Amino acid sequence: MSDILAPGRSGGVSALYAGNARAVVARNLAATKTSNWTVVLSGFFEPVFYLFAMGVGLGTYVGDVTLPSGLHVEYAAYIAPGLLAVSAMNGAVYDSTWNVFFKMRFARLYEAMLATSLGPLDVAFGEISYALLRGAVYATGFLTVMQVMGLNLSWTAVLALPAVVLVAFAFASFGMAITSLMKTFQQMDWINIVLLPMFLLSATFFPISVYPAPLQWLIQAMPLWHAVELVRGLTTGDLPPSIWWHVVYFVAMIGIGLTVTTRRLRALFLA
Repeated sequence: MSDILAPGRSGGVSALYAGNARAVVARNLAATKTSNWTVVLSGFFEPVFYLFAMGVGLGTYVGDVTLPSGLHVEYAAYIAPGLLAVSAMNGAVYDSTWNVFFKMRFARLYEAMLATSLGPLDVAFGEISYALLRGAVYATGFLTVMQVMGLNLSWTAVLALPAVVLVAFAFASFGMAITSLMKTFQQMDWINIVLLPMFLLSATFFPISVYPAPLQWLIQAMPLWHAVELVRGLTTGDLPPSIWWHVVYFVAMIGIGLTVTTRRLRALFLA
């Protein structure tokens, strides 16, 4: 495939993007209906189970948590937005890493796609758009659960949905970029090694102030911490001006991820 260009692709912008990312999304939706629906359902129920176990069960003993602004919230309202951010990360990472790795290295699906009029940017946008669609469905369902339980403490909670989509977009684009560099399943295991400490340490269950200062700096460099802080600020109404830095962080992730992914797909299949 290295010396073959798709029909009608002569180079330039048309070599990267044919404006048909929806074809990739449609293919993924069809595959979900026939084989992956149980995985999709588990992505919604997992954070709900965590919320009831940790927020409702353990929260009885923890009591209220004080936010950096001095606002006191019950423990369930504290961890719920964190779990929502984790759900967005996990869904996006699963779709953009293991799914993409299988399609790229074993099913050779992208090679077949790029033999058509589709360009690497179509493939990247299509895969990421599907991850965003799943993330939006998860977020809507989880926010509804939070609303029923009285855990959305401010009207700004409605903005948590687009915030979660932004988070999922960033993780999906970055995850796909990293996966395009992987060649073996052993290398893919590094992704889980990174995700687990992020999940445990990114102030999802405990305030960042409980950690020593050097560890706090490391946590604040992690994307999940920015996601948790952004979503928690919106659901609790605790919105300092610094919240915009979280948005800038994810916009930068998206830009880097899309750039690397597009170049890697072109190098792998069209160079």
